[in-house]
Amino acid sequence: MTTVLPTPLVRLSDTCHALSDPTRLQILAMLRYGERCVCDLTDALESGQSRLSFHLKTLKDAGLVQDRREGRWAYYSLIPGALEDLQEQLGDLGKDLLSRRAARCCG
Repeated sequence: MTTVLPTPLVRLSDTCHALSDPTRLQILAMLRYGERCVCDLTDALESGQSRLSFHLKTLKDAGLVQDRREGRWAYYSLIPGALEDLQEQLGDLGKDLLSRRAARCCG
């Protein structure tokens, strides 16, 4: 039997997966100060392009970062409000868990 999770929980799970890697957390920390060229990220993280592309795609798929092209360069930035939305989702999850605990049917 397969349990189907509500869409918000699936989205939160995907976001938490994206945050579960130290390199991706480093990328987010660098982007909190504004847009960065992919070449800057590659240099700062001392990472190969293919490895960095994988991490950036994971963050994009989770709805945390966005990119824009300018000539042959790609620039990445945080999606406005994405981290605040995550904070709200986690807060709501905690409230939901507490209310379920209070409503238990067995002593």
